[in-house]
Amino acid sequence: MAIPVIDFSKLDGEERAKTLNQIANGCEEWGFFQLVNHGIPEELLERVKRVCSECYKLEREESFMSSKPVKLLNDLLENKSGEKLENLDWEDVFLLHDNNEWPSNIPGFKETMAEYRSELKKLAEKVMALMDENLGLPEGYIKAAFNGGEGLEKAFFGTKVSHYPPCPHPELVNGLRAHTDAGGVILLFQDDQVGGLQILKDGQWIDVQPLHNSIVINTGDQIEVLSNGKYKSVWHRILATPNGNRRSIASFYNPSLEATIAPAAQLVDKANQEVEEGYPKFVFGDYMSVYAEQKFLPKEPRFQAVRAV
Repeated sequence: MAIPVIDFSKLDGEERAKTLNQIANGCEEWGFFQLVNHGIPEELLERVKRVCSECYKLEREESFMSSKPVKLLNDLLENKSGEKLENLDWEDVFLLHDNNEWPSNIPGFKETMAEYRSELKKLAEKVMALMDENLGLPEGYIKAAFNGGEGLEKAFFGTKVSHYPPCPHPELVNGLRAHTDAGGVILLFQDDQVGGLQILKDGQWIDVQPLHNSIVINTGDQIEVLSNGKYKSVWHRILATPNGNRRSIASFYNPSLEATIAPAAQLVDKANQEVEEGYPKFVFGDYMSVYAEQKFLPKEPRFQAVRAV
């Protein structure tokens, strides 16, 4: 079993309806799908791979080797307890967005990643527009909801650059613990060679196969709420591996912290609008406060907690 692979270029031709159906199926049945021929230049993607790999090798690898995960794993081996380190991740990570100081001094890093982020943000907005179309929502509905209103530009667009170095005892540690994503639309440029990403489908963990220069799309908790549960955010994790340094560049188009999120009125059965079991209406910043404490726990209690805020 493999997650759907969708040729994004077919949207512009005779196969548009078929491609829209494939995207709807990816959102409804999987929560994950891969885009090929997505329009982001290959040359740019190759530069992104190069500068991120150089950044880790030259600026971050040494400090990772003295980081908390490495120390705790060494302590565990020394004590020979055999227990798994359940509450940390074998991950080196930093965040890029418009208002933080980018950490790397690698030549070309800032220019390359700024260009890449611009392209990814445009792709995210195209994907959201297709979700609107498939869900029967007004044009621009999801984008406006995330930005806090029509014509506003307040949504948060962040890029998380992660590396998962080789782990000598992958059975004792998680690469990244299982979770659903808090936000909106996530666009992942994953490693071409080193696997490890899995999603939970029908009670089974399924590998998200590495595919050269594809972009993996997944839906976060806020898309689940806006779609009134038609699109689900899906549990996923990254396994630690003894071989290879997995590179993972995840960009996410999230609501602004002030945005109010609720099921789209067009998708709510009028007779059931007052049913308490439905998705709540909330301010995204309140949801993030809950998520910060409960990221690796089931999502349903988060919706209940934010209902009570």
